[in-house]
Amino acid sequence: MAGEVSEVNVDLDTVSEVVLARERADLAQVGVGSAVLAGGTFLFSEPHDHLHRLIDITTLGWAPLTETARGLEIAATCTLAEFAGARPGRELGTSTLWPQWPGTALFAESCRALLASHKIWRTATVGGNVCLSLPAGAVLGALVALDATAVIWPRGGGERRISLRDFVTGPGENLLGSGAVVRSFLVPTSSLVARTSFRKIALAPLGRSGSVVMGRRAVDDRCAITITAATVRPIVLDFDSVPLPSEVNDALADIPGEVWFDDPHGAPDWREHVTGLLAAEVAAELRQAS
Repeated sequence: MAGEVSEVNVDLDTVSEVVLARERADLAQVGVGSAVLAGGTFLFSEPHDHLHRLIDITTLGWAPLTETARGLEIAATCTLAEFAGARPGRELGTSTLWPQWPGTALFAESCRALLASHKIWRTATVGGNVCLSLPAGAVLGALVALDATAVIWPRGGGERRISLRDFVTGPGENLLGSGAVVRSFLVPTSSLVARTSFRKIALAPLGRSGSVVMGRRAVDDRCAITITAATVRPIVLDFDSVPLPSEVNDALADIPGEVWFDDPHGAPDWREHVTGLLAAEVAAELRQAS
């Protein structure tokens, strides 16, 4: 059945209709003057005077989390609560969604790094966090740390896949493309079975993240340390084995100065300094992991 068009009253007073997408063909309406609606926690938080139509993709009925032969598929419409395994009595999520996949520990940890309430968790989506492409997007950072790939549906049909480490090009900027919609994110089994480490720091105990550092140690001892919040886009440092402190320092020194983010939540030099401290802790924890 084709998408339903509803006339609704929303906080965005330039929006006159909402399309409830029922099939992929309904997504052809995404483009100039239109926007994808999933959780809407950002969309409804500030004016968007250029919009007159919203296309609701939550009505497509995508399963939030699907085990596959190659790992895990996470729908763009998966909420942060579903991603973190949060439920009544366990509002902060579960330590790992699957005991056999220790890498899923980063799911709840990344959600807790966000400046967001449990109410937001139940509404905001993984796809929204990734597509906003903000430096403080910790869920984006977790998926980058787990070497995830974005599955994108272009307006003209077919699909394309982009490694999330390459997806973001700057604050609020990415390679999605006009009229395209993110369908899901694929996390390989090799990352899900890896050991991980997580560190975060902010200027205030409950403030926006100043630096988030995540590490992954694969079964063959190859390591990746991912930096987000402190940089204008996620940065991944790859190592053939668990890095020594000097190797971590050398890799950090190679990051160009303009990559360190500057806003009221942290100056670039402070972010660079604390990232070095957190990265050293992450590397030490990965070194101890068996």
